[in-house]
This record gives sequence, structure tokens and C-alpha cells, in this order.
Amino acid sequence: MPQASVVGNLLASGGIVALDPEKNEVPTDTEAQVELAFANLRRTVDAAGGRVEDVVKCTVFVRDKSIRPIIDKHWVAMFPDETSRPARHTISIDLPEPQQIQLEIMVVLGQG
Repeated sequence: MPQASVVGNLLASGGIVALDPEKNEVPTDTEAQVELAFANLRRTVDAAGGRVEDVVKCTVFVRDKSIRPIIDKHWVAMFPDETSRPARHTISIDLPEPQQIQLEIMVVLGQG
């Protein structure tokens, strides 16, 4: 299954997880998972020739919404301009162990 699909200038991703590309594993630490998930978001966008500024929507799936402060820290670091951040929706779901977070994005490529 592909990580994402591009049609024209629209990229839609599947689940972007906190899989460490060097170790091929998901860490158990929540902070590390959130950091990796956002790094993998960037890798996905970069692979399609886009920029994180092209992300228009991000759905954040979490096991427990109590990790939101950790997510917010990485969110603001990735999208520092509060006037042009992507739309975001956070949903609690039953993720497989040890996953605490999964992201899905929509990106309009070539906007800048």
C-alpha cells in the first residue's frame, strides 16, 4: 500500500505512523512517537515534491487525547505561522500497540 497518492496537485495520505525509518520500529515513548510522526509527515510531503506549508488538512488519530500538549508542541514547531496553519481534527481511536498517534494529511502541491 502506498503511503500517499498524488492526483494532479493533490496529495492524500494514508496513516502516517511513528515508524522509525532507521530502526523499522515504533518507539514506546509518546514524545518520540509524536516527533517521529511529524518527521514522517515531512518525509511524505518532501517525497512528493511539496513543502509542509502546502498541507491544508491534518487529521490526528490518538489513543488518548491527553497527549494533546505534546502534539501541540510539535504542531506549532512544524506550522509556526498561526495565520496559515492547516485545518486539524483530533480523533480518539483504538490504535494498535504501541502506537499513540497516527496522522493523515491532504496537501495541495506547488502553492509556493
